[in-house]
Amino acid sequence: MPDGSLTKRCSCRDTNGKLIGVTCPKLRRTNGTWSADHGHWHYQIELPPTTDKRRRQLRRGGFRTRADAADELDQARTLISLANRDRERGTEIGDMLQTIAHNRQALPDPDEIRRRLRAGGSLADAPTVAEYLTQWLTGLQVDENTIRSYESHARNHLIPHLGDIPLDKLRPHHIKNMFTAIEQRANEITAAKTSPDPKIRASVKGIRPCGPATRQRIRASLRKAINDALAEEIIVGVANPATLVKTRGHRAHPIVWEPERVAHWQTTGDIPGPVMVWTDELLARFLDYAAEHDPDLHPLFHFLAYRGPRRGEACGLRDSEVRLDKREVTINNQIATYGHLARQKPPKSKAGNRDLTLDADTTAVMTAYRARRNTQRLKAGPDWPDTGLFFVRPNGHPWHPNLVTQRFRKLTRKAGLPPIRLHDLRHGAATIALDAGIDIKVVSEQLGHTTTTLTRDTYQSVTKELHHQAADAVAERIRKRRSLSA
Repeated sequence: MPDGSLTKRCSCRDTNGKLIGVTCPKLRRTNGTWSADHGHWHYQIELPPTTDKRRRQLRRGGFRTRADAADELDQARTLISLANRDRERGTEIGDMLQTIAHNRQALPDPDEIRRRLRAGGSLADAPTVAEYLTQWLTGLQVDENTIRSYESHARNHLIPHLGDIPLDKLRPHHIKNMFTAIEQRANEITAAKTSPDPKIRASVKGIRPCGPATRQRIRASLRKAINDALAEEIIVGVANPATLVKTRGHRAHPIVWEPERVAHWQTTGDIPGPVMVWTDELLARFLDYAAEHDPDLHPLFHFLAYRGPRRGEACGLRDSEVRLDKREVTINNQIATYGHLARQKPPKSKAGNRDLTLDADTTAVMTAYRARRNTQRLKAGPDWPDTGLFFVRPNGHPWHPNLVTQRFRKLTRKAGLPPIRLHDLRHGAATIALDAGIDIKVVSEQLGHTTTTLTRDTYQSVTKELHHQAADAVAERIRKRRSLSA
């Protein structure tokens, strides 16, 4: 291993403007000892050769004392020795030290480099979170909407809060601090929206607070990004800190529009929660109103309300996958939106590809719709587009999912019904099925959930029949005990 050398030099020049360097007489006192206030200490040491066998040296200076220069020289020796006669690793260490010298950076901790060598990873400094996320987003091979979600999370949350931290230095407390800040900002936005001051309300107009579900998705995006970094050995030998952080808050559960809640809403305009579902009576009122005022979309709304497919799955239902004589449909296509652009694509998960069994009422509605649609097609003749879809507009063109949502909101408002989202028809279908005693496995498969866990966590707290049975069982047991003791 090379020993290296220490020298002291200054920036003084002779009468011709040439640097004097180590021979400057001011570097030493009259007694021969080194001057404490003139010049700086430097060191140099032979580095492992380049890949093409060229020699090179590490030269560093500017140290105020000889001891400081000697300490860093020892550190450089230790780093070079870590190659342990491995020429390839030696060259990599030399490249690293040469880059550090060029960028005037501090030498890395030998223990950190030793850990990277043992893990077989790169010795180069890890990128910052911002640098890595920016590069990571450009190479993803996933659904376009998923990329949009990742980009939004990175741009609005991850980079602003974590961007300056080296990826291998990211720790759970950094992530926890980010979520604390996000939650505080969400509370500020919520408070501002309900402020009596119109100026304060105007300051947050159009700004949505980041709720618990969004925070969970932000964490999932970061976890995915770091997992990819570990797989590519961009960072090595560390646990994914995003897996060690839990976000506060829970998925919003559906709340039923019971008559008392409807009366309160009619008086105050207050909505109990972000996810609301209609009772059977309210749903029936909506479908009757839609059948009269929007017959073109009524069959699609009926399908959503009774069988609970997603909006894009209903809009993308293929005509060839509707078997009304068997009361079956197959979900294997959807219309997804990218901004306002709509595209057909397969369901996202394997569970999303599924068969749905139709009830007699839905079969009758869809049969009548198909007959009316076929009549419209005959009248249109060659102008009728061949979309291959079951639910289409009166001119044969596909329904844009955003337009379906707009029409649903308009109908709900005109019918005077308490507000729900179009997606909440799906929640309502699940809630009604569970209240009717349908097995949760069947309901989960109907909805296209990958596991029953999501179904149970989202809907089980809404269903009431089992809870009523439990309450009655407890009361009956206590009643018997009291009668025996009387």
